[in-house]
Amino acid sequence: MLCELAVENLGVIERLNLVLGPGMTALTGETGAGKTLVVTAVDLLLGGRADPTMVRFGADEAVVEGRFDHQGEETILRRVVPAEGRARAYVDGRLASAATLADLGRELVDLHGQHAHQSLVRRVHQRAALDRFGGVELVPLVEARAALTDLERRRSELGGDERSRAREIELARYQVTELDEAALEDPDEEESLKAEEALLTHAAASREAAKQAAVMLGADGPVGAGLAQITASLEGRPPLADHHERLYGLSAEAADLSAELRRAAEMIDEDPVRLAEVRRRRELLADLRRKYGETVAEVMAFHRDLCARLVELEDFDRLAQELDAEHHRLLAAVTEAGAKVGQARRGAARSLGREVTAHLRELAMAHAEVQVTVGDDPGDEVDILLAANRDAPHLPLSSAASGGELARVMLALRLVISAGPPVLVFDEVDAGIGGAVAQTVGRALARLSAHHQVLVVTHLPQVAACADHQVSIVKHDDGASVSVAAVPLEDEDRVVELSRMLSGSPDSQSARHHASELLEASRR
Repeated sequence: MLCELAVENLGVIERLNLVLGPGMTALTGETGAGKTLVVTAVDLLLGGRADPTMVRFGADEAVVEGRFDHQGEETILRRVVPAEGRARAYVDGRLASAATLADLGRELVDLHGQHAHQSLVRRVHQRAALDRFGGVELVPLVEARAALTDLERRRSELGGDERSRAREIELARYQVTELDEAALEDPDEEESLKAEEALLTHAAASREAAKQAAVMLGADGPVGAGLAQITASLEGRPPLADHHERLYGLSAEAADLSAELRRAAEMIDEDPVRLAEVRRRRELLADLRRKYGETVAEVMAFHRDLCARLVELEDFDRLAQELDAEHHRLLAAVTEAGAKVGQARRGAARSLGREVTAHLRELAMAHAEVQVTVGDDPGDEVDILLAANRDAPHLPLSSAASGGELARVMLALRLVISAGPPVLVFDEVDAGIGGAVAQTVGRALARLSAHHQVLVVTHLPQVAACADHQVSIVKHDDGASVSVAAVPLEDEDRVVELSRMLSGSPDSQSARHHASELLEASRR
């Protein structure tokens, strides 16, 4: 729902703020007051063409903002049109392109009149509308097409022509052999080899260091002997008993360390052959990582996948026959599902054309006829065509009718197809009609408001009286400047405005009486 529309410096509008509610809202006012500029503002929010000539004379830029309640969340669209330079667009305060506004706008608003943002003018929306109207079951066709697409992807991945397949097999065999010979089993092997290489590289130096440390800590070494001498000097001295005990422990610990270091030195063995083997293995792992993956684990995964791929390639003929049989089966399934969808669409197309044409009869298009054409199965090419007059050719909606006629065709379509964007805006829907037909148009718009928020620009009191809300667009000219205001009308003010629309004389008692009757009849 469009909750609020704010416009600044657009055409004759200096500043206008319009708060809208649910249901149907009629915008009324004198000719030239600026009603259509409100629709232009909505068009700009939907990514419509921004023209610098739209900017109010003397202003630097025109600004339009719309606050929408979209799927339970507030969405704010903003469009800025400078007098010089390129227009800017914002969604929820962030810069966006006009195309982004248009994409989002298609979910929010349908604009009916002399504007490009009419979803049902586009073929893809016409097909979707026909499917909704006819309750066309699309799931079997969608699933069959998805399965066929997946199968065709698998066929393309299986292998191309015989020569390219032979080249791929030769390369895969070489790589598999290389990886088989590497016999990779442990993803952490490289870390283990690194630690082992460090140990082997420094074996001699480590053994000599351990021996020297063992001698120094031993009973005859400077550290061991020194600790023994100090310990003996404190023995039998009560004030230093604690210190003597600690020194005695240190001496024992030094003796233990000396023995352990001696054993460690004996266990360290220089092995240049093993060192060379470790280095060669590390070089091999580095080479494999360069070719097949960042880590040994990735290389092992590549090896597994490559083995499976080689089996596929070597078993190509059998797999190809299986996939070909499956392809023929899925093609038949797609054809069968497409035939059912096409049949359902053609049946729905006839009914849709008849119902929309019947509504056009009530909307002062007595000789108009709507046809819905459906292409070959599955009928994805759907066109809604209009013959606006007797003996006129059936043409696409965008080129078969004037702005007002097109708005009425869209109204008739919406009466039959209730689904669509939550906000419907109608401009010039009442062009060239009056009397009872105007009442019919008004009631039709009111019926739409049961499922949509409807905003209609109208000159006809019969249409305005059917609205839940009415807003008068009033232009003030004090001789120095022109300003436009949006005035919500309630009760007596609404009667006065309808009187003006009926007779041009808002003070006429008979006009007011007629206006009250119109409102009462609409409420009934």
